[in-house]
Amino acid sequence: MRGPGRWWRRQSKPEKVETYTRWSFYSFAVVEFVTIGIMAVPVGAWPGAVLLLTVAVHVGVCFVTVSRALDWTRGRRPQPVRLLWTLAAVTSAVGLSAIGIADGGPDRESVDAAAGGAFGAVIVIGTGIIALGVRGRRRVFAIPGAFAAGSFVVAVTRGAPVGESLFASTMVLFGGGLLAFTAVVSVWLLNIVYELDEARETRARLAVAEERLRFGRDLHDVMGRNLAVIALKSELAVQLAQRDRPEAVAQMVEVQRLAQESQREVREVVRGYREADLASELAGAQGVLTAAGIDCTVSGATAAGLPVAVQSALGWVVREAATNVLRHGDARRCAVRLRMSEGRVVLSVENDGVTEAAGGPSGSSGSGLAGLRERLAEIDGTLEAGPAGKGLFRLTAEIPLPSVPARSESVAVVRTVSEVTP
Repeated sequence: MRGPGRWWRRQSKPEKVETYTRWSFYSFAVVEFVTIGIMAVPVGAWPGAVLLLTVAVHVGVCFVTVSRALDWTRGRRPQPVRLLWTLAAVTSAVGLSAIGIADGGPDRESVDAAAGGAFGAVIVIGTGIIALGVRGRRRVFAIPGAFAAGSFVVAVTRGAPVGESLFASTMVLFGGGLLAFTAVVSVWLLNIVYELDEARETRARLAVAEERLRFGRDLHDVMGRNLAVIALKSELAVQLAQRDRPEAVAQMVEVQRLAQESQREVREVVRGYREADLASELAGAQGVLTAAGIDCTVSGATAAGLPVAVQSALGWVVREAATNVLRHGDARRCAVRLRMSEGRVVLSVENDGVTEAAGGPSGSSGSGLAGLRERLAEIDGTLEAGPAGKGLFRLTAEIPLPSVPARSESVAVVRTVSEVTP
């Protein structure tokens, strides 16, 4: 059980919904085989064997049709038109075979009951599975209508009263229509789940693109004006130099000053872009995770008062952890905690729904976590990431805080006291 459990937990939410949908329709075919098999036991040797064999063929075709139809729904293969017609033909043939067994088999009530049950189950389940591979409401609901009309014709041909024939065809129409509606709704929900997952990924990409645009605008605002002034003053300096005017030197000095000022401003823009503010990152991560349907809580100490380098490093940890929870996990909750402990600041991010490390498939070898470890190592910090219990994953960053120079403070106090003491 451990293997299938781990496989299921590794699946994304859309993949889980798709697996559930597939096995739901597989189970319809299995229920058909088991039910008719139980009904065929008291029928007799050859009628029961023939009935069970034909139903087994129908179940096999249903399995293949479910797989191909759902693959077509997700765009992985072309529409299985021939297979749908094949299933319709097999469904009709098995239904007629059941009627033939009732007419030509032993004259017993058990034979009629088994044949009638097989006829109804095969028609209803076949109708619902065919609807998986069809688009358009008219086409979908035309399928149970066609089988209901065929059932009415078969019943009347066998000499059944019109009332009984109409009742039988109505039951086929109701059962087949209900299963066809179930198929349509299941495919609709599956597509919605995949579209929501794609929308979440698109939102993350748009956030990255928006940040790049912001950085580009800031850089343009800083460099555009300065470069324009540098170009004008350089042109003026060239003209003055051609006339042997001494003012050319002053213009070039101004160009040099502007170039140095531009370098400083660009460094400030890049520093502001690369350094992450811890408070902003905590609020942003909580907002993004909450919008994605993940219950995110932030607790513990405040970021105020921490050194700028520490806030920047922890801000990057929060940003990377939130990204990994969104991309690699199937989390329902996430807890972020910031605390001070023995001269160290500790940030922990814990989420559920993960069996392997969120930073990469092999645990701590992900490139994102490797980059964080390098960033933290510059300020003597450490990063630990790994499972923290059943279905839990925890990422913990520890950074030592700058120690207070106690000795120098006491020396200063002694000097102050000695100065005021007579």
